[in-house]
Amino acid sequence: MLQVIQSNLHQFFNRGHQRSVKAKKNIIQSVFLKGGSVIITLTLIPLTINYINPTQYGMWLTLSSLITWAALFDMGLGNGLKNKLAEFIALDDIPTARSYVSSTYAILVVISLLLFIVFYFVNPYISWSRILNVQDKGNTDLNRLVLIIFAFFCLQFVVQLINTVLTANQAPAKFAFLNLIAQVLTLIAVVGLIRFHKQGSLTDLVIIIAGVPLIALLIGSIWFYRGSYKQISPAISHINFKHARELLSVGGGFFIIQISALVFYETDNIVITQLFGPKEVTTFNVAYKLFSIVLMLFVIVITPFWSAFTEAYVKNDYEWIKNAISKINKLWIALSFCTVALLMVSPVIYSLWLGKSVTVPLVLSIAMCLYTITNIWQAIYVQLLNGIGKIKLQLYLTTIGAIINIPLAVVLGKTFGVAGVTLANAILFVVMGIVFYVQAGKIINKTATGIFNA
Repeated sequence: MLQVIQSNLHQFFNRGHQRSVKAKKNIIQSVFLKGGSVIITLTLIPLTINYINPTQYGMWLTLSSLITWAALFDMGLGNGLKNKLAEFIALDDIPTARSYVSSTYAILVVISLLLFIVFYFVNPYISWSRILNVQDKGNTDLNRLVLIIFAFFCLQFVVQLINTVLTANQAPAKFAFLNLIAQVLTLIAVVGLIRFHKQGSLTDLVIIIAGVPLIALLIGSIWFYRGSYKQISPAISHINFKHARELLSVGGGFFIIQISALVFYETDNIVITQLFGPKEVTTFNVAYKLFSIVLMLFVIVITPFWSAFTEAYVKNDYEWIKNAISKINKLWIALSFCTVALLMVSPVIYSLWLGKSVTVPLVLSIAMCLYTITNIWQAIYVQLLNGIGKIKLQLYLTTIGAIINIPLAVVLGKTFGVAGVTLANAILFVVMGIVFYVQAGKIINKTATGIFNA
């Protein structure tokens, strides 16, 4: 019996196109690795909320959302590199691939330094207490905290490029391993902080949560570039700033899309803190963390396909693309049922997980359920369009959606509470998903023309 099971598993993982085999192996590895990361993340939430308090935790979430906006200043270089690197690897042009990797690192170092210098001088004049909607007790401590967060971000801005390199090589499971190690070390450090420094310190907590993953990423980058990715490891001698123009040309569209994505995903915390206060940001994020388990499962599956779609498109393998999309759609249906099941048991999970420290309204969980299902559906086609570089229509739609999102979130937020902010996202996901579905169908069937093929 055991031999039969082993034989069937071996056939499953080694049957099909080499591209599919690589994707399946990465997916299974990532399920276990990211599953561990999620468990640790869910464990950290009640620990950190109880160490400080829901209001301070909401402040941290809002600040991290604001700082994430600085990621825009990579000008789409990361996504541009992902497509170019996947293309050069498919064509077996390793020297050019290494030059692009080296050049991207160099450009990001320059941008990161400039960002920090500018922010260092501007930060003292920003009233963070007003932005966070908290009592004004003097800006000094808050400004210092924000500067620390921003400093860590600027470092991670460069170091996290290893994720792009691994994904372009269709090896996202390796980055998932790095992330798991970072989460384990973070949990150990937070438990140590709680045990030996019992007076809640938001600054100490931020240093651990932001600093430990950065160290793990740095060590992991050195490990991979000295090992299996030595051929494309960054080197000063391979820097060519002439590549910047082509990277920006490829990444320019992604840059605009990144702005829109940040409006969708990161302004919710800001809208909520302004309408209801930072404490409700914690409530919102608790619900999001629970339903993000389903999103995480989808991300595990879809991540290897970005570069796989690039490779298939370069080689005109439309049949493989069509079959891959069909299978991913079946997964979406299964995950939708899982999301509804999670909604039904969510009150019990919240109670066991958080006790009485945070209360999540049922209407927020329902909204988060709809958000998850619609988000996954539109993301299927976004991943294909990103992988093959057909992003012009996506650029226009996400830009319009970003403009509409904040006022729609405010109106629905005032009508339905925190759940309304989530519903605004879900409504826009449905509209964009319909258009992306049509565009993807036209491309797969080779009938796309005009903006649908741009």
